[in-house]
Amino acid sequence: MENYAINSLKITLVIFFSCLLYACSSNKDTAMSRAMQNLTSRYNYIYNANLILDQHQTALTEAYADNYDEVLPVYVNPEAYDIFNDQPGGSMPDMEEIIKKARVLLLEKTYGNYQDDAYLLLGKANFYKGNYFNAEEYFDYTAKTYPGNTKSRVIALDWKARSLMQLGKYSEAAKVLDTLSNTISGTKSHKAEPLATIAQIYIHQRMASDAIELLQQAQQAHPSKQQRIRWNYILAQLYEKQENYNEALRYYRKVEKSSAPFEMYFNANLNRIKLNAFMSGLKINKQQELLAMLKDDKNEDYHDQIYYQVAESYARDQNYLEADKYYKLSLRNSTKNMYQKGLSYLKIADLNFKHFHDYIHAKLYYDSTVNTLPKTYPGYELVVKKTQNLQYLTDRYEQIAFQDTLQSLAKLPEAERLAKVRLLVNPVIAATKTINTVNNIPASPFPTGNDTRQKGPASSNFYFANQAAISTGFNDFKKKWGNRKLELNWRQSIKSSAQETNQGITKNYATNNGVVNPDQKNTAMPDSASKIKTLLAEIPTTAAGLAISDQKEMEAYYEIANFYLQELNSPKEAAEVYETLLKHFPNNDRLASIYYGLFLANKTIDPAKAEVYKQKVLKDFASSSYAKTILDPAFSMKQSEMEIVVNKQYNDLFDLYEKKDFASVILKADEVLQASPDNYLAPQFAYLKAIAIGRTAHVDQLITAFEKIKVSYPNDQLIVPLVKEHLNYISQHLEEFKQRAIALADFDANEPKFFAQQFPAKATDKVASKTNKDQDGPPKVIPFVPQIPVAEIPVKENPAAEKPVVPAPAVKAEGIFNTAPSKLYYYVVHVADASLTLSSSRFGIGQYNRGNYAENNLRHQLKEFDNDQLIFVGNFGTFDDAKTYADGINPQLKQIMKVPANLYKSFIISKENFDKLSSKDLLNKYLEFYKNNY
Repeated sequence: MENYAINSLKITLVIFFSCLLYACSSNKDTAMSRAMQNLTSRYNYIYNANLILDQHQTALTEAYADNYDEVLPVYVNPEAYDIFNDQPGGSMPDMEEIIKKARVLLLEKTYGNYQDDAYLLLGKANFYKGNYFNAEEYFDYTAKTYPGNTKSRVIALDWKARSLMQLGKYSEAAKVLDTLSNTISGTKSHKAEPLATIAQIYIHQRMASDAIELLQQAQQAHPSKQQRIRWNYILAQLYEKQENYNEALRYYRKVEKSSAPFEMYFNANLNRIKLNAFMSGLKINKQQELLAMLKDDKNEDYHDQIYYQVAESYARDQNYLEADKYYKLSLRNSTKNMYQKGLSYLKIADLNFKHFHDYIHAKLYYDSTVNTLPKTYPGYELVVKKTQNLQYLTDRYEQIAFQDTLQSLAKLPEAERLAKVRLLVNPVIAATKTINTVNNIPASPFPTGNDTRQKGPASSNFYFANQAAISTGFNDFKKKWGNRKLELNWRQSIKSSAQETNQGITKNYATNNGVVNPDQKNTAMPDSASKIKTLLAEIPTTAAGLAISDQKEMEAYYEIANFYLQELNSPKEAAEVYETLLKHFPNNDRLASIYYGLFLANKTIDPAKAEVYKQKVLKDFASSSYAKTILDPAFSMKQSEMEIVVNKQYNDLFDLYEKKDFASVILKADEVLQASPDNYLAPQFAYLKAIAIGRTAHVDQLITAFEKIKVSYPNDQLIVPLVKEHLNYISQHLEEFKQRAIALADFDANEPKFFAQQFPAKATDKVASKTNKDQDGPPKVIPFVPQIPVAEIPVKENPAAEKPVVPAPAVKAEGIFNTAPSKLYYYVVHVADASLTLSSSRFGIGQYNRGNYAENNLRHQLKEFDNDQLIFVGNFGTFDDAKTYADGINPQLKQIMKVPANLYKSFIISKENFDKLSSKDLLNKYLEFYKNNY
C-alpha cells in the first residue's frame, strides 16, 4: 500500500514538474503560464528592480548638496544634462540592470500582469540617467495604454510631470498635473507623491499658499519618513516667506526633533534662532545667540552661514556697517558652500550700491557674485546687468585717475619726471620672508633650481623631484584642460571684467591710448623702455596736450554725473560730481547741460539751490533746449513730434531732388525754411536748395547760396565743412565753371557721392593718396589715414626702429565671431526696419564723409535682411581708425539719419565678422558680442 502511495506521489510530481517546465518553456496564454509569469515577474524582476531604485535614490539624496538659502525642491532629482554637449546618464550599471530587467518582462513575460510596471521601470531608469526626453515618452505611453489601472496611471502621470519640470517645460507639466489631480481625487492610496509634485509646481510659480495646502495633504497621505522630514522643512520655509513666523517655527521645531540629516538640522536650528530673535524684537542678544553656535565643534563647517545670518539681522536693523563686517566674515569662513559665498558677495555689493554709494567697490563685488553664483540663481541676469552698468562708471573713474597722474607728471622737472615714470612702470615691491602678499597666496613650497636653501638633490620619492612623474602629470593635465596660461583663476576661460582689469594693469601704459598693431606677431610683453617711452608720450607737456587731457577728464566727470542722475537715480551723487566738474573746469563747453543737471539733481534735496541753477539756465542760455524744457515741460515731446515732421519734409524734398525736379526743390526748401528757420535740419534744407540752384543756374548763384549757408549756420559741423570744400574747389577751377551756363550740369542719380566727382580731395593735403583726377572711372577706395598736417609729421631716418613694441591683443571668441585683428573694418549703422527708405540717410553720411574725410574717399553701402538694413562705411585699416571715425560721426547721427532715433544704432565690425552676418539672428548675436568685447 505504501509503495502504491509513493509511486502515485512520484507520478503526480513528474506530471506537475512536466507541466511547470512546459509552462515555463512555452510562452502561451494559459492559466498556468500567466500564473508562472506573474510569479517570476513580481519577485525576480519587479521587486529587485524597485530595490535597486530605492538604493539609488538613497545614494542620490546623500550625495546631493541642498541649497538651504532657497526653498528646497520637493524631490532630490539628478542634474539635467545639456542635450547638445553632454551624454545622458554616462555609465550607470544599476540603471542599465533595471532597463535589462524591464525588457525581459516586455519580451518574455507578455502574458503576465506586469507590462505596465515594466514601462514604468524603463521610464524611471531613464529619469535617473538624466534622459528626461525618453523618460517622458515612456510615462506618457504607460498613462495612455493602461488607463484602467489607476495605480500605474497615477504613477505615470506623476513622473511624466516631474520629467517635464526637469526639462523646464512647466506649462506642459501643469497640464499633466491637472489631469493627475482629477485622477487622484477618487483614490485613497498612492496620493502622497503626486500631491507633493503638484506642490512643487506651485512653489515654482511662487504660489506659496497653494503649495502649503498640497504639502499638508501629502503629509497626511502616509509618505516615507525621510519625505515627511523634508516636506516639514519646506513647509517651514514657505511659511517664513509668507511671514507667518509662528507656523514656520512650529515646522522648524518638528525638523529639529526628527532624525533629519545634520545639515538640515543645523539650518532648522539656525532659522529657529533667527526667527525667535526677530519676533522678540531684542536689539542686543539676538546676534549673541547666533554667535554662540560658533562654539559647537559640530558647526565648524557652517561658520559662514552663522556669520551670514548675523549680518542679515544687522541689515534688518539698518546697522549697515556691522552687516558689512559680518558678511565679510562669512566670506572669509566659506570653505565649501560656494552658493553661500556668492550670496555674501551679493549682499556686500548691494550694501555698497544702495547704502554706501561706493559704486566702484559695488562693481567688484558684483563681478565676484557673477563668477560664484550659478546662472540658475533667481535674479542672476539682474546682477549681470548691474555689473555691466557699473563698468561704465569704473572706466570713467580710471580715466580721471589716469589723466590726473599724467598732469601731475607734467608739472615735474624733466629728470624727476623720468625717475617717477620709471618707478610707475617698475614699482619696487617689498620682499617678504615666507609669503607672497599678492592676493594672500603663499609662496610656492616646491624647490626650484634657484633655491639656495637646497643642500642637495631632493628625495626621488618626492613627486616634483621625479621628472617622469612630472611629465606624465603634465600630459594628463593637457588632456583635461588643454594649454593654459600660468595665471590666477586659470580654470576660467571667461573672466569677469574686474579680473581682466586686474590682470591688465601691467599693460595699462602700453595700451591706454588704444594702439593696436594687427600685424604684430610677437605676443610678448613690451620691455620697460617701450613702456616708459609710451607713458612719456602721453604726458601733456604742451598747452595743447593739457587742453586735450582736461577735455578727457571733463567728459569723464560729465558722463559719470549723467549716469548717476539718469541711470542710477542718485541725485545726491550726481550733484556732487557736477559741482566737482565745475570746480575743476569752470569754463567748459557743457555749462548749459551741467546747470540743467544741477537743477534736476537739487529739486528734491535742495530746492533753493535748484532755483539758483534754474535761473542760470534761463538767463545765460535762454535759447537752449534746456531753458525751453524748464519753461515748458512738454517741450521735449513737442520737439520729438516736430523732428518727425521735419524728417518727413526732408525725405519728401530729397525725393523731389532724386527726380531732378529742381524747381520744386527750391520752392519747397524756401517754404520750410520760412516756416521753421531754426529746425535742426535747416542747414541740410539750405544745402539741397543750393545744389538745386547749381543744377539750374550759373556758378555765381551757386557761390552766393554756399556763402549764405556759411554765414547763416556758422556752428554747423555737418554741412558747413562740406560747403567750404566745395567753395575751395570752385575757387581753384573758377574759370572752368564760369564758362558753363549751368554750374552743375552732369548728374548721376545712382551715385550718392556725386559731389566727389566735382570736389575731390584738397591738393595741398599730402598725407592721403592722390585721387584719380581725370574722372573717367570710379574713384579709388583708399583706406582711412588720420589727417596730420605736414608740418607736424616728425622726420626720422628709421621710423620703424623707434616704434614701440606693443603686445597683440588676446583674441576672444564667442560662437562664430572673434576679436582677431583684421586688415579691414567697417563702421555700421543698423536700422531695425526694412520698410524705411534710407536714401536721404545715406546722402547725409556722404555729406559727412565729403566734409570731413574728402581725401580718404570713404564709401558707404547697404546690406539688407528681412526686417533690418545695414549702412556700412569703409574701408578702415584698423579698429582704432574706425573708432576715430565713429567718435566723430556719432554725435551727428541725429542730423544725418532721417529716421526715428529708437530705430538705429551703430557699431564697428571687422570684414571677417561682417561677412558672417546673413540673418537677423546672427546680427543680434554679433551686437551682443560687440557689447561684451569692445
